[in-house]
Amino acid sequence: MGDTLEFNEIYQEVKGSWNDGRLRFSKQNVVYKSSKTGKVDNIPAGELNLAQWRRVCLGHGIKLGTSTGHIYKYDGFRDTDLEKISEFFKANYKVELTEKDMCVKGWNWGTAKFTGPLLLFDVNESTAFEVPLSNVSQCATGKNEVTLEFHQNDDTEVSLMEVRFYVPPSQADERQDPVEAFAQNVLSKADVIQATGDAVCIFKELQCLTPRGRYDIRIYPTFLHLHGKTFDYKIPYTTVLRLFLLPHKDQRQMFFVISLDPPIKQGQTRYHFLILLFSKEEDINLTLNMSEEDVERRFEGKLSKNMSGSLYEMVSRVMKALVNRKITVPGNFQGHSGAQCITCSYKASSGLLYPLERGFIYVHKPPVHLRFEEISCVNFARGTTTTRSFDFEIETKQGNQYTFSSIEREEYGKLFDFVNAKKLNIKNRGFKEGMKGKIDEYSDSDDDQHDAYLERMKAEGKIREEGNDSDESDGESDESFNPGEEDDDIAEEYDSNASASDSSDEGGESEDESAKKKKAKKAKVVKEKKERKPRKEKKQKDTGGPKRPMSAYMLWLNSSRERIKSENPGISITEISKKAGEMWRQLGREEKEEWETKAGEAKRQYDKAKKEYKESGGGSTSSSKKESKKSGGKKEEKKRKSAGGDKDKERGGGNDSFKSREFIETSESSSDSDHKSKSKRKKESDDEEEEAVSTPASSEEESD
Repeated sequence: MGDTLEFNEIYQEVKGSWNDGRLRFSKQNVVYKSSKTGKVDNIPAGELNLAQWRRVCLGHGIKLGTSTGHIYKYDGFRDTDLEKISEFFKANYKVELTEKDMCVKGWNWGTAKFTGPLLLFDVNESTAFEVPLSNVSQCATGKNEVTLEFHQNDDTEVSLMEVRFYVPPSQADERQDPVEAFAQNVLSKADVIQATGDAVCIFKELQCLTPRGRYDIRIYPTFLHLHGKTFDYKIPYTTVLRLFLLPHKDQRQMFFVISLDPPIKQGQTRYHFLILLFSKEEDINLTLNMSEEDVERRFEGKLSKNMSGSLYEMVSRVMKALVNRKITVPGNFQGHSGAQCITCSYKASSGLLYPLERGFIYVHKPPVHLRFEEISCVNFARGTTTTRSFDFEIETKQGNQYTFSSIEREEYGKLFDFVNAKKLNIKNRGFKEGMKGKIDEYSDSDDDQHDAYLERMKAEGKIREEGNDSDESDGESDESFNPGEEDDDIAEEYDSNASASDSSDEGGESEDESAKKKKAKKAKVVKEKKERKPRKEKKQKDTGGPKRPMSAYMLWLNSSRERIKSENPGISITEISKKAGEMWRQLGREEKEEWETKAGEAKRQYDKAKKEYKESGGGSTSSSKKESKKSGGKKEEKKRKSAGGDKDKERGGGNDSFKSREFIETSESSSDSDHKSKSKRKKESDDEEEEAVSTPASSEEESD
């Protein structure tokens, strides 16, 4: 038996909603941490005096009672866990884990018993159900009945609104009404907020951002009363989750943020955060409405009867003492301007993002608090409206995404270093680490909108192209696409027209002959274009070579496709791909390394097979065909050129035509057409020289 027992996916019922978390039994205490809120329940081992094992809706559960009167219930255990938990309790807590059977008869008459904070309804001395009295919001009495109303939880699918108990008249004790006695027992432990007595202290006219307005805050021993001109809110200290004290970017104001679970409600509006705004220069002299002895006994030196200082310090100090929770302040992060926050926008409203030691908090509309442990990954993306800013995206393990936009590009380095130091998973680390040094490159033009996803796809495509190039035969280059070719063809057509018109002027040719030459030149260009078309076709792949290896993702997908189908019956092929992509992104680094190793091994096998295939002469057939086709095409082109020259001589152009072309070449005109014509003729002459060297047969034909 070890020193600790740990259980994952253990559920705790909170006002009708099941919240999962982790439970740990150690020699010193019992600790439960909620996955939803991060709230920790710590039960010292010395206070445990009750432990029951019960059959519940989610399997088996444990009910723990303490000497202070608190009851804790945890569900989600398996039947096999009973033995080891029972032995651990006997060895470390000196408490026996007893098995408790629940009544499942479904009767609606029985005996009501009040045990600490619980109302038990027993049928034949077996408990049928329990009602935590802290969930009761109101208790009303009738002639022979008592009605209990409950606090509502927005996370529940089905809510219990009220329960009515019929209390028959008692003959034994006529001095006390049994209905009133029942109601008093309920109210003694119920969470019914009643402003009895005087407030400990009152803060007048405080500026509140959510809910918006000016409120008087009255501090009572068990709850906080916000009194405004329109609305009143009563907030029990048990619903306070966290306290934050955050400096404003202007260094003249302070935010005091109170995180609430469950939230305060006004109609259909829910306020999960209470945000107060203070000026640092505002001071107050505070006197508590308690005697000095009561203050010392109640707060143990945390507060004194008379205090003075900044208003925000007094409010935070009093709240910390009454709620008994630590106040979270920003850590070591400093932005570009030296502030501990970053100006950004969330949901079209501007606010401040505070990187904390264990999370992020955004103030203020709407407020957002994200803990590091619930963050799946973060992403840096370029701004959608301007290139002078970037977006910071946070994705949680529950699949929610939060985008904080319009962050100044100067903040990038500080924020990236902070996220990296906290070891958060950066989604686009591979392609964005260079952004830190090159962030100024995309600030030149506000019109240049960047698509982070598109850039990532381009980079991955470039990697694939490099892999494809290595598979093709060495010595071959793809000459089928030449962006300058069509422009040269157009320039040649234009120059040929100009050449023909100039030659007719110089040599005295008739208009008919000039038109015929234009037509012949145009036909020649069109014919050459048609003959070039086959060169633009993609080269054929060598089908006889070894098959290219699959990537790590494809190997994983092939092994997981059937499992995804079985877990999601009726899912389409498109949905399978989408689901697989989400699952692959959520895989841990160790799981991905396994498939990347397999992909690397497959790549090495492929390279080895490809090398052997080339050494055996594979892949050379298509290359030789293409070379012969290329040389044949050049011969045909040369023959057409020589034939065209003879035809010009027969039509009477002779040396005049040649002179006219020379005249154009030596002309002082600086038009674009002349320049393009020269470059085209130079290209043709280079081709002719190359042809003369590479194909002797063609040279002999010309000399003949």
